Amino acid sequence: MSWKDEVYTVLERDPAPKSFREALFFSPGLHAIILHRISHRLYLKNQFLLARAVNYFARLLTGADIHPGAKVGKGFFIDHATGVVIGETSEIGDNVCIFQGVTLGGVSTHKGKRHPTLGNNVVVGANATILGNIHVGDHVKIGAGSVVVKDVPPNSTVVGVPGKVVKTEGEMKIDFRHDLLPDPLIDAFMNVFNNIAELENRIAEIEKLVKREK
Repeated sequence: MSWKDEVYTVLERDPAPKSFREALFFSPGLHAIILHRISHRLYLKNQFLLARAVNYFARLLTGADIHPGAKVGKGFFIDHATGVVIGETSEIGDNVCIFQGVTLGGVSTHKGKRHPTLGNNVVVGANATILGNIHVGDHVKIGAGSVVVKDVPPNSTVVGVPGKVVKTEGEMKIDFRHDLLPDPLIDAFMNVFNNIAELENRIAEIEKLVKREK
């Protein structure tokens, strides 16, 4: 994937840039991805110090800290970039979108695989945290502020702390409508209210029967 394709990915998914040049020069998420691809190539050549130098410069420039060892697929899009942290053994599939403040972190100090793997066509909302050597399936949406510590099946929607799968359906298209994600707390309250209403109706029917027998 060429750097031009990276720019067109920004234009496709971010309505703010009005031109190719604006997207190229003023998209910190784009700069973070391009610099990461450079640092990753150096990392694969065992030029670790130089790779970390590029990574450090990218963090100062964009606010995103993507370790040179992280594997990133094509069509990756970071909105705003500020506060994004992606650990060394993270693996990110194709056409993944993440928002500001997202963390793909580890939960151990061992040298092996300790960071998440994201499948294809995944959307991760702002300030969400995904921890440990877990797998997030294809076509998954993770709500803003969620904390995910367990595997997520494909075609799912995850919200909450800790993250819970609140919706599973057929293959989903990438969309950014996090305001339309299900709210499990509201759903739980609605179930309680419905049960109370049903109990009140039954009590009213019993009281009518008792009055008739009298």
